[in-house]
Amino acid sequence: MAHITDTGAGNVMPLQVIEMLELNEEEQRDRQHYERIVERSFYEAGKALKQLRDRKLYRNSHSTFEEYCRDRFGYNRSRSYQFIDAAIVVDNLQKCPQFVDIFPTAESQVRPLVPLEPDLQQEAWLLSVESACGKVPTGKIVKDIIQRIRERTRVPNPYRMQQVCQIVAKDNPELRGKSGCWCIITSIGDYSCTVETWDAEYVVKLEHLKSFDYLEEECAKMQQLCLRLKKLHSLGNLDTAAYWVLNGLSKLSTPYLTPLQEKLLGVLEQEYAIALI
Repeated sequence: MAHITDTGAGNVMPLQVIEMLELNEEEQRDRQHYERIVERSFYEAGKALKQLRDRKLYRNSHSTFEEYCRDRFGYNRSRSYQFIDAAIVVDNLQKCPQFVDIFPTAESQVRPLVPLEPDLQQEAWLLSVESACGKVPTGKIVKDIIQRIRERTRVPNPYRMQQVCQIVAKDNPELRGKSGCWCIITSIGDYSCTVETWDAEYVVKLEHLKSFDYLEEECAKMQQLCLRLKKLHSLGNLDTAAYWVLNGLSKLSTPYLTPLQEKLLGVLEQEYAIALI
């Protein structure tokens, strides 16, 4: 199916050709079933989103899972995968022989467990429940328990150099304004990473990072984009509109620019290159 746009004066320009593949009746029922589940609890949402993604049940209306989640549920890429990751962790917790039948009630309680190995996830949750006196622990309790486990076991830093991650700024005033921004890892410590964004460098704890799981070539593209944005930022005294564009590009959730995003960035590069002559 060809998507077109009217460019004025009766001119019509093709934007993108997307092949839509029909769903059979069973798949259509399944899609509706999983969509209803997504609108309820985080665990069921994660399980349903995984089915929708793995079986490509969005393919009759959207070309990518990310676009589908944005249009159907209002979730960006990061939020969709947070639910999926959380559901995987809960499934693992239920396999624990000592499971105390205290289930997480919010995705934020599970999020700190995601980077851990399955056995450490189970141990951290049991200790968190114990620390909460047999009740559902808060996300902060889970984080504190994980920090203790890391100090005891020195769990290897799961991130690598030049990896592209998203900054999760909650509960960290030093990262205020950077929540949702992508960054590139430039140095790795035991419990933190040094990262660079288009306008600054930060030392970020592991729990404040979320990997985009990009391929190596996708990471390379984001590194090139970071250099382009940093070059513009280094000029200083940019127009307010220029900062709007740069701030918008700093929160990309895909390893590529859309044609319009590329055009806007190109206009800025041309404008300020001329201004420097």
